[in-house]
Amino acid sequence: MSLYSDFAPRRTVQIVADVVAIVVVIVAVLLGVAVHGAIAALGGVLVKLEEAGDGFQGTMGEIGDRLGEVPLIGDGIRGPFDSAAGAGGSLADAGRAGQTIVENIATAAGVGVALLPIAIVLLVWLWPRVRFARRAAETRALLRLEGGEQLLALRALDGAPAKELAAIAPHVVRGWQAGEPEVVRRLAALEAREAGVRLPAPAAP
Repeated sequence: MSLYSDFAPRRTVQIVADVVAIVVVIVAVLLGVAVHGAIAALGGVLVKLEEAGDGFQGTMGEIGDRLGEVPLIGDGIRGPFDSAAGAGGSLADAGRAGQTIVENIATAAGVGVALLPIAIVLLVWLWPRVRFARRAAETRALLRLEGGEQLLALRALDGAPAKELAAIAPHVVRGWQAGEPEVVRRLAALEAREAGVRLPAPAAP
């Protein structure tokens, strides 16, 4: 399968378009990663919140455990500290939950930022390139058939602009019907060129 035209001007345009498309995809991915990182960095505050909550929970729990060992009054004294430890645990849980939310948002935003330009590139660049490759392959396959040039000439008669047909011969349809070699070949070359294919040199008589 041919990915590029046989003709230099069109081939150059295709190569430049391919390079631009690859650059756009790379930039889109890098931008997506940057957006993810920027949003995920906000989770640092929540990490500190989690650490503070864990630290407070541990400290209050330890104090409560020690006071609970005091004879007679220990159980009554440790109650407020146990409550405070529970509040610290809730604070830590909130920090962890917030980190998960921020990470999900960062991932969604990063993927979204990257996918939008990539989707546009695939629509504007990839699909036409696939169509070109398929048309070029089909044209080459027709040329390998017996009477392939006549088939391409017929396609040119059906789809080529009237101005280009008139430039081939004053009575181009009559010439094709009569099988005039020059008319048929020029029509076939016109159609093949649209597919980015150069006709092979005519066989020596």
